[in-house]
Amino acid sequence: MAKDKVVLAYSGGLDTSVILKWLQLKGYDVIAYVADLGQLPDVEAIKEKAMKSGAIAFYALDLQEEFVSELVYTAVKFNALYEGRYLLGTSLARPIITKGMVDVANKEGAKFLAHGATGKGNDQVRFELSAASLNPSLKTIVPWRIPEFFEKIKGRKEAMDFAKEHGIPVKATVSQPWSSDDNLLHISFEAGILEDPAVRPPKEMFEYTVDPQDAPDAPEIIELEFEKGEAVKLNGKILSPANMLKELNKIGGKHGVGRVDMVESRYVGMKSRGVYETPGGTILYAAHRDLEALTLDGGVINLKETLMPRFSTLVYNGYWYCQEMDAMRALLEKTQEYVSGKVKLELYKGNITCIGRESKYSLYDEKVVSMEDDEGAYDQTDAEGFIKLHALPLKAHAKRAKK
Repeated sequence: MAKDKVVLAYSGGLDTSVILKWLQLKGYDVIAYVADLGQLPDVEAIKEKAMKSGAIAFYALDLQEEFVSELVYTAVKFNALYEGRYLLGTSLARPIITKGMVDVANKEGAKFLAHGATGKGNDQVRFELSAASLNPSLKTIVPWRIPEFFEKIKGRKEAMDFAKEHGIPVKATVSQPWSSDDNLLHISFEAGILEDPAVRPPKEMFEYTVDPQDAPDAPEIIELEFEKGEAVKLNGKILSPANMLKELNKIGGKHGVGRVDMVESRYVGMKSRGVYETPGGTILYAAHRDLEALTLDGGVINLKETLMPRFSTLVYNGYWYCQEMDAMRALLEKTQEYVSGKVKLELYKGNITCIGRESKYSLYDEKVVSMEDDEGAYDQTDAEGFIKLHALPLKAHAKRAKK
């Protein structure tokens, strides 16, 4: 009798290796799947480990370009920040990881998906809402929400014992006192010693950025060129979306750009503390926002600023594939049709300063705004009637208040 197939989102780490074997012991044929978003150092080593752990097949999909062009650049165009600070690095990764997993399931005829996200986090929601939108017939197995699993595998020690018992190849190293997750956009840190929001992260924890105090003593100037809201050139060199982000990560990391330490509101209802490094993304956001200031009408800027928190919340909560998101993205693209031009930035010890911007679509008119207007581009006497008209409702209210 043929076994049911399950596609497991696999990392090669201890948790997903244990889950893979546990699913096999429960009678499933397990297909291990990894999505390369710029974080995989050795795909062959991960494949070897998956097969030794009991997988019947292994898929590694390189989704780096799609990740940046479709998700990261969309967030940049919205200047999207969750709760005013988080650049959504993990949140943006989950939809495309799930899309690849669903594609593998469809190809293999699998009925089930599985992931290693816990019942306390956001990722379980993001994976499962995305899967529900992409293929509603697929069911998801979540071991960390199944008592039979989590009562046996209570922590790292039990996981190591399980791995040893079943011949799962794992490195018996001392765990870092925090957990991390990385992709091309960022690396995130949480748990362990970071669970106390009063404790400062140790200097050795950071991986993408140098401490701003140790950054070069001389600033660096870079030039980014955009077309319709998307970065296409760095210092005059054409780069693909993924390669653009890789180069900006190197430059930003060297100057200590893009560190965020915050307490955020998880979708499942609790507060959590996260520390993030997003050097390249932070540079893109800064340049894009400054170019929009030059090329977008004030009303459009206000509209985007009003909608941005809603967009960010949708992304954070796992609703990338939904009708509301489709509508917001369609509007977003309309706002970006004139966001083309060049921006010069100065990077120095964790700071980003815009030192120049230009665009053939600029709405800035030096003749109109100049205090040295010798050509009559703006008649200052027009302001008197403008102010009187706008003062009418204020005067009416003031008179009413005195009655």
